[in-house]
Amino acid sequence: MASKASKLKPVRTAEEIQSIREACQLAATVLHRLTDAVEVGMTTYDLDQMGRREIAALGGESACFNYASGNLRFPAYTCISINEEVVHGIGRLERVIKQGDAVSIDVVVRYNGYIGDNATTVLMGPAAPELVKLVSATRASLDYAITYACAGNRVGDISNAVERFIKKHGYGIVRDFVGHGIGTSMHEPPQIPNFGRRGQGALLKPGMALAIEPMINLGSPGIRMLDDGWTAVTSDGSYSAHCEHTVLVTEDTPEILTIPQI
Repeated sequence: MASKASKLKPVRTAEEIQSIREACQLAATVLHRLTDAVEVGMTTYDLDQMGRREIAALGGESACFNYASGNLRFPAYTCISINEEVVHGIGRLERVIKQGDAVSIDVVVRYNGYIGDNATTVLMGPAAPELVKLVSATRASLDYAITYACAGNRVGDISNAVERFIKKHGYGIVRDFVGHGIGTSMHEPPQIPNFGRRGQGALLKPGMALAIEPMINLGSPGIRMLDDGWTAVTSDGSYSAHCEHTVLVTEDTPEILTIPQI
């Protein structure tokens, strides 16, 4: 789930890192199960309820459900965004998944007091070639950006990596939502935009857990909010893709915490 970060400490102790690892494995397992289960004809409500059950069965709780933003509280257990929906889509009985849809699933859990966060976009059966390319580029931009999540680099190096990768494809980079640190809260410092300058921003240190999440539009980068107060959609109606991993900054190679070990 993308949002503005709160002011909490970004560097974690060894004990906290282990707790974050466990929470991330739970989130990754649930996301894997949902991406395996999603199919044409299913409603987004059914998929969300499956997420609720899977999270509970593994001993966690949804960090999305009842999440507060101003006077609003998020009513679903996962975020399911389809086609022109960028992020924070709410599962609904009337929203039926169709062939050719791009379904973005964002799973954020709390486990033993710590957060795990990941997302991906899956295509339902044969999809338009331009949509296949969009999703592929979004995933590849995440992989590329993760290589810059190294101690001694800065947040801007991650942000710039996404921007450089996506710019050559001509897609729109969403600027209204950002990646973020995680720990005991869903949104912690530092904020991680998907655009920026190298060498700028917070210094990356071992023990930082970062949720890196490119949100990329087939058309313009602009978004607008639906009347539900949560769902962000592309301003021009173009399709969007969203991919996310939680990554641990170490003394050496970044550790991706949300690869399911199943």
